[in-house]
Amino acid sequence: MEQDKGAVTFVIQVQFQQNATWQGSINWIEAKKNQRFRSVLEMIKLMDEALSDGSDEPTWIEEGGK
Repeated sequence: MEQDKGAVTFVIQVQFQQNATWQGSINWIEAKKNQRFRSVLEMIKLMDEALSDGSDEPTWIEEGGK
């Protein structure tokens, strides 16, 4: 059973709508991390990764980092 981590806040900025999907960036407020996404599926995977136990390879970038 998964443990509740509390509230998680994402700010999603859609910059383009192309090929029947979105491209843009997602900002994870609590962790101060930002990542670009190329599809809605990729965005959902980033959100899932943020909520996971951390066993997956992290793809989030520190805000202001490269």
